[in-house]
Amino acid sequence: MITNGYVYLALLAALTAAIVYIEKRSRHRVFDYLPSIVILYFLVMLLSTLGVWQKSPEITALYKILKSNLLPAMIFLMLLSADMREILKLGKKMLLTFFLATVSIALGFIGMFALFHVAFDKEAWKPFAALSGSWMGGTGNMVAIQGALELPDADMGYALLIDSVDYAIWVMILLALVPFAQRFNRWSGADTTLIDRVGERLAQKEQSRSKATLTSMGILLTAAATVSLFSQYSADFLPTTDFLTHTTWVVIIATVAGIIGAMTPIAKLGGASQLGTALLYLIVALIASRANFAELTEAPLYITAGFAIIAIHVAVMVLFAKLFKLDLFSLGVASLANIGGVASAPILASAYSKALIPIGVLMAMMGYIVGTFGGLMVGKVLETIAT
Repeated sequence: MITNGYVYLALLAALTAAIVYIEKRSRHRVFDYLPSIVILYFLVMLLSTLGVWQKSPEITALYKILKSNLLPAMIFLMLLSADMREILKLGKKMLLTFFLATVSIALGFIGMFALFHVAFDKEAWKPFAALSGSWMGGTGNMVAIQGALELPDADMGYALLIDSVDYAIWVMILLALVPFAQRFNRWSGADTTLIDRVGERLAQKEQSRSKATLTSMGILLTAAATVSLFSQYSADFLPTTDFLTHTTWVVIIATVAGIIGAMTPIAKLGGASQLGTALLYLIVALIASRANFAELTEAPLYITAGFAIIAIHVAVMVLFAKLFKLDLFSLGVASLANIGGVASAPILASAYSKALIPIGVLMAMMGYIVGTFGGLMVGKVLETIAT
C-alpha cells in the first residue's frame, strides 16, 4: 500500500501517460466512443477501490495542494483557444444552433430533476450540476464546477458514469444518423451552402497556427501559474454565500482570464491546448484516486436519468430544427460540442466532411466558455428544486 506522496503522484502520472500513449499508438475505435479521460478515471478509481494507496496525511496534503493550484491554471490554458472573435464568424445560424443545444441540455437537466429528484439523495443536485457543466462544455468545466460547488470526489463517480455510458451511446447514434443527413435536411428545409464555405475558411486558418516550442511552453506555464495565484488571492477579498464560495470565485476569475487571454498575443503561442489537457488528465486522476466503486450504489438510476436528459434535449432540438430550418450536421455537431466537447465534435464533423472539422473544434471551444457559467446556473436551479 502506497503512503508516500511522491510515489502516489508518480503512479498517477504514469497511468495518465500510459493511457494517452495507448490511445495515440493504437488509434482503436473504442476511444471514439469512450474517451481516454473516462478510461483513466475508472482505472484509477478501481485501484483506489483495491486499496493501492492509503489516504495518509502526506498524500491528502499533496492532493489538496495540487488540485487547488492546478485547477485555475488548467481552466486558463484550455480557454486560450476559444477566441470569441473567431467564434462570432461562424454565422448566426450556427451560433443559434449551438446555443439551442446548450439551452435544450439545460432544460433536460431541469426537467429530469424536477420529475425524479425525490428518488435521489438531497445532495444529488451537485453531481448533476457538475455533469451539466460537462454536457455544456467539457470535462474541464465539470471539474471546475466540482471545485466550485465543493462536491465530494466520491460523488463525482456518478457524473463520470453518466458522462461515459450515456455519452458513448449518444455518439454512436449521431454517427449512425450521418447517412440520413440529406433526408433530414429536406424535411427541415435547411441550406448547407454557408456551412461549406465556413468550413473551408477555418481549415485554411488552422494550417497557419504556430507549433509548440520550449519557449512558448515556458511562457504559457508562467502565465497559467500567475493566473492561478491571482485568482486564489483575489477570491479572498470577494463576498461569499452558500453558493458563491471561495472556490467558485477562483473558477470564475480563471475563466474570465482565459476568455480575455484568448484575444491577446499569448493565445497565438503553441502548446496551450496540450498543457491544458495534460493538467486536466492529472486533475481527473487525482479526483478518481479519492473515489470508490463501492460508493456507486445508485448507478442504474443515474444512468437512466442521463438518458432522460438526452431525450428532452433531442425533442427540443428537432422541434426547433423544423422551425428555423436547421441542418442535421449543425444539430449533431452542436450537440456533441456540448455533450462531448473537443474530443468528439470534430469526429462527427469529419464523418460529414474533412473540411468541416474546424467547425466542430470551434463549437467545442465555445462550449468551454459557456460550460462553467451554464453549469453553475443549472446547479442553482437544481438546488432550488431539491430544497
